[in-house]
Amino acid sequence: MSSGLESYVNHTVSIITSDGRNFVVNILLLNKYYIDDSHERVYSPNQGVEQIILGLHLIRGDNVAIIGEVDETMDSSIDLSAIRAEPIGSVVF
Repeated sequence: MSSGLESYVNHTVSIITSDGRNFVVNILLLNKYYIDDSHERVYSPNQGVEQIILGLHLIRGDNVAIIGEVDETMDSSIDLSAIRAEPIGSVVF
């Protein structure tokens, strides 16, 4: 593994893709990077955050704009139904 993602394997992370989608996932290592126990968080200014369960998922590395480890204790204490926000826009490099 030379991509710098080694420290995230078997951890919960948040991934923002270049098209502005936000995934919260657990990264597994099989032959490539795979994502398990994943869901997408969809933001809206009119209603709470919708979580779409995806399960096992694959995100191409060239589509990852931002990645960071999630503090699971803090994340579980957030009431996502109370959050209103504009959707994340595309990330331009």
